[in-house]
This record gives sequence, structure tokens and C-alpha cells, in this order.
Amino acid sequence: MSVSVRIPTILRTYTDGESEVTADGTTLAEVLDDLDGNFNGLKGRIVDESGELRRFVNVYVGNDDVRFLDNLKTPTPEGTQISVIPAVAGGS
Repeated sequence: MSVSVRIPTILRTYTDGESEVTADGTTLAEVLDDLDGNFNGLKGRIVDESGELRRFVNVYVGNDDVRFLDNLKTPTPEGTQISVIPAVAGGS
């Protein structure tokens, strides 16, 4: 199933500058595997060495944060938009 994935500016070096790419998969894990097959190294910036989402990366399927769904097992229906958003911290 084809989905659209929005890529944050900091990771666009992996997608040749593209802000949005397409990928296939019925779950977020499958989509990330497909992305890594097309854009080598991208998955490693989203998922850590233990296979979990990195602490300071938020991923949304539609409008829902996958951490409140099924994490990497979250279904990704045809036409869904996935957003990868780096967490922002700081301030005074």
C-alpha cells in the first residue's frame, strides 16, 4: 500500500532534498523498511539500534502520534500521510 511520508528538513539529505516521498507498507515498520531501501540510512535516523523509535523523533500516521497507537506496528492504510517530526527542546 502506498503512503506519503513528510520528511523534515534535517533528514532531506537522505531524500535528495525531497520534502515528501512515497513508500509502501501496511505498517509503519514496513514503510520504514521500504524507505530505507530507497533512501539508504534514513531509517537509522528514525529508529534506534534496538529497533524502537528514537527518543527525540515523533512520527504521526494521519494526525495520530504512533506512540499512543501501536508504535511501529501502527497500520498505514493506502493513501495515509505519515509525518516525521524531530522534537524541539530549549527555551529559557
